Amino acid sequence: MTHPRDILLGAAMAAPLPVCDHYCGVEARMEKSLVMQAELSEEFGACVFDVTLDCEDGAPVGAEKDHALMVLALLNKAQLAIKNVANEGLSRVAVRVHPVEHPAFEQDVEIIVGGAAQALCHVMIPKVDSVADVERALQSVDRAAQYAHRKEPLPIHVLIESPAAVQNVAAIVSHPRVQSASFGLMDFVSAHGGLIPASAMGISAQSLPGDLDQFSHPLVVRAKLEVAAACHAFGKVASHCVVTEFKNTDALETAARRASSAFGFGRMWSIHPDQIRPILKAFAPNEVEVERASRIVCSAFKADWAPISVDGVLHDRASYRFFWQILVRAHQTAKLHHEDPAQQFFRS
Repeated sequence: MTHPRDILLGAAMAAPLPVCDHYCGVEARMEKSLVMQAELSEEFGACVFDVTLDCEDGAPVGAEKDHALMVLALLNKAQLAIKNVANEGLSRVAVRVHPVEHPAFEQDVEIIVGGAAQALCHVMIPKVDSVADVERALQSVDRAAQYAHRKEPLPIHVLIESPAAVQNVAAIVSHPRVQSASFGLMDFVSAHGGLIPASAMGISAQSLPGDLDQFSHPLVVRAKLEVAAACHAFGKVASHCVVTEFKNTDALETAARRASSAFGFGRMWSIHPDQIRPILKAFAPNEVEVERASRIVCSAFKADWAPISVDGVLHDRASYRFFWQILVRAHQTAKLHHEDPAQQFFRS
């Protein structure tokens, strides 16, 4: 079969990832998140969000080793459960370790990657300012993964959290082992010596220029666009920062939709279970978009990817690429119906 992902070449294509990345740093919330992932995977028939176990902000100061050992135990327990029910494709668990400059970084990697590399879908490296930080992280990660007998290279995700990182973001994400880059809003704002107001760490009702929230402050907007543009240039996934107003799910959904459609982010962080479904909804294409994309891509497939006319509109490989990516997003968010003919492209 001439698969769309093999035919529709040209622009760099990011590897499809779940549109939601859920962070948790406390053991009870980690366990709850893993259970919720399994429940939603069963409900949707696909893994619709990653669970990232947090060793950076989650670990109490002075108890970093104990925290890492707890994360290792959870990973091994989760991996055993997955093997017992044979649903490996429905689980994705990652870990955020400490920054490479932190004294606990090597310890985190040695304990967690060295003890459970097979259970990890990726490792998040925070506070990456340069390619040198990526290389330093990879030396430790690869050594630990080799010790754990992992055969496939472990993908690396990076957090862009400082003005220096924003300046270097294209070089950072161009690294072949970097799969995704996230924008770290709180640290970015804090790095400006109090000259960016606290309002830029939140969202306002309208996000108008005078509000100076995270969608209107010029420096924050510029940083987000730099991260998204660099990721698209090198075929990586741009992941949007948190929305801390987690009780206001309507505001969260609006922010997530804006992050996707106006800023070009393909993924977003969740820090509370109530944020997961609104993020999935906001990043999902609507039924009309999915139906049109399916008709166009399936018709193009039957025509061996030659130009076609659909509803009186001419389409060729340039537009096929766009509509294929709509279908990929529909599949990521469980919005592609089981009976849709485009499902043929997603069967393993």
